[in-house]
Amino acid sequence: MNIFKAVSLKIASTMAFAMMGAQGRYLGSEVPLGEIVFARGLFALIPIVLFFGWRGQLRGALRTNRVSAHLVRGSFSVIGTFCTFGALARLPIADVTAIAFIAPLITVVFAAIFLKEQVHAYRWSAVAIGFSGVILMLSPYFHDHAALTTSMIIGLSLALLNAFSSGGATIQIRRLTATESSSAIVIFMTLIVMAASLLTAPFGWRWPTDFELALLVGIGISGGLGQMLFTESYRYAPASFLAPFDYTAMLWAFLLGFWMFGEVPTPYVVGGAVIVAGAGIFVILRERHLGLKRLRDTPMSPISTMADDEADPDAPIAVRAKSR
Repeated sequence: MNIFKAVSLKIASTMAFAMMGAQGRYLGSEVPLGEIVFARGLFALIPIVLFFGWRGQLRGALRTNRVSAHLVRGSFSVIGTFCTFGALARLPIADVTAIAFIAPLITVVFAAIFLKEQVHAYRWSAVAIGFSGVILMLSPYFHDHAALTTSMIIGLSLALLNAFSSGGATIQIRRLTATESSSAIVIFMTLIVMAASLLTAPFGWRWPTDFELALLVGIGISGGLGQMLFTESYRYAPASFLAPFDYTAMLWAFLLGFWMFGEVPTPYVVGGAVIVAGAGIFVILRERHLGLKRLRDTPMSPISTMADDEADPDAPIAVRAKSR
């Protein structure tokens, strides 16, 4: 265990994802959404391939007998990625990031429904408290109907849908890690997102300016790099220890939003984010205590693919079980 390295990598990953979001927000009103999503996948392959190649995990990464399972996981990622950038084009970065924090709470609900996990009163209470934080964040939008534009309504809907798709992706990752490596899950997901985004090409894609192209490349590199830093952090410390550091994404969202767009989060967003983050951390720690499969996705990491063994987070669960 190397606490300093683990925390440094985890915080760096949240910063990389926040930078991805800030660049996406900047381009959201200029570049077609599908084009941004395609760039997110295409240029993310650069750090992904380099990372898994360096670790010797590219060979056989595309061999699988579970194509349908990868398609389900990829479908969640397609929805989540489109919703993330669609929401960022319409809402402040801090608002989108804070709403995304409910993903671990949604995962608890989905785990109870689809995985038949037994969820006791402690975690149900955390889910209820977390959703109260979301209501607090959204309350200014509901109180000031005159300021609630159609664009804002769409943005809020997309941000919430992103959180639900992230919860669904986590459930599917739990199923895939029984037989699939992290390299397979990440690469299949990236290719599926790219393929889906290409379907939007006939609806207004255009060649970007040099500056826009630089930002599109930056979106992909930031997202891919964030994924790799996120993955590496779990090699040096337990997931339950690192979980709270996911919420440093809110700090980067505040800073980048203010620096790039002059956005100042309202007290409602700050207060709601604290409530949601506290509930999410409690859920993760509670699952750790109960020995359940731990949550691996973060508000701003839609392609998170940690397996459940902290000693080797890339090894499929079934393989590790045989080795013990």
